[in-house]
Amino acid sequence: MTFTTVLIIIIAVGSVIAGILLIKQSASKFELSKAQQEKVAQRKAEQLKKDKEQE
Repeated sequence: MTFTTVLIIIIAVGSVIAGILLIKQSASKFELSKAQQEKVAQRKAEQLKKDKEQE
């Protein structure tokens, strides 16, 4: 392999690793309030009901 090929491979792998690390660093957990949790559970139940009706 030539020097330029090796350099391109190193840059590509480094870009992928840097992207993964950036996403990992910027990801943050969030807390839902009780009301939000209830809304999510309600929507989930509605969606499950719709899915069963379509089968």
